[in-house]
Amino acid sequence: MKSVIAFLALTCTLVTAATTAAADSDFKPLFNGRNLDGWYTSIDRDGKKGPQDIFTVSNGVIHAYASHAHGSEQPYGGLITKESFSRYHLSLEYKWGEKKFIPRHDFVRDAGVIVHMLLPDTLWPNGVECQIQEGDTGDIWVIGTKVTSRVQSVIRNYSPNGDLVTRGNPNQRFHRFHRSYNWEKPGWNRLDLIVDGDHAVFKVNGRVVNEVIEMRQWNAETQKWTPLTEGPILLQAEGAEVLYRDIKIKPLD
Repeated sequence: MKSVIAFLALTCTLVTAATTAAADSDFKPLFNGRNLDGWYTSIDRDGKKGPQDIFTVSNGVIHAYASHAHGSEQPYGGLITKESFSRYHLSLEYKWGEKKFIPRHDFVRDAGVIVHMLLPDTLWPNGVECQIQEGDTGDIWVIGTKVTSRVQSVIRNYSPNGDLVTRGNPNQRFHRFHRSYNWEKPGWNRLDLIVDGDHAVFKVNGRVVNEVIEMRQWNAETQKWTPLTEGPILLQAEGAEVLYRDIKIKPLD
């Protein structure tokens, strides 16, 4: 009997491993680990485009502010995909460095991922941001758009029964929805964004922390909100040393 149980356990393990491997094989690298092909940089220095030296690549990692002196004054930067995406699963890992820079030298380390970014690409462009910030990773920032989401109480697990709330108007660019819980840990963290047109789910280290029910963009000509269903992806550098790696994407079925 023990041998049968052991055999069944091994079979289940192999099936699970095979299924996981098949699912992982559906991902394609969005970052090739060698250079920034497929991406371009937008830098804000006093409201103007600046030298594109914030993002560098070394040992398969994108490193923001790698050569910049701790405590120096540095601009913010965005690393933007040249391609637009609509229905996809984006997966990446990030890790904080030690350095912080003026004007955010006295604040917690901050970065983020903007999905469905809208032109122009001045910082920060309109879109919907998954916050990457010490203690707050998974917050939603609504930037020049309108979002319906589930309001989360600060509990340990995400609740799909949260009240639906809509935030965003043409006259105020920034609105925030808090995540359900802080699942960030020291070292490398895994962030998964499952984006299905105007709907998105944010996961931190495998835990669902937020959900976007509906994304909308403002049409100045018609003076109406219209569905926001596609756009480039932007990785932020916001005054703190941060590293990104294993950036991959797969289309949704």
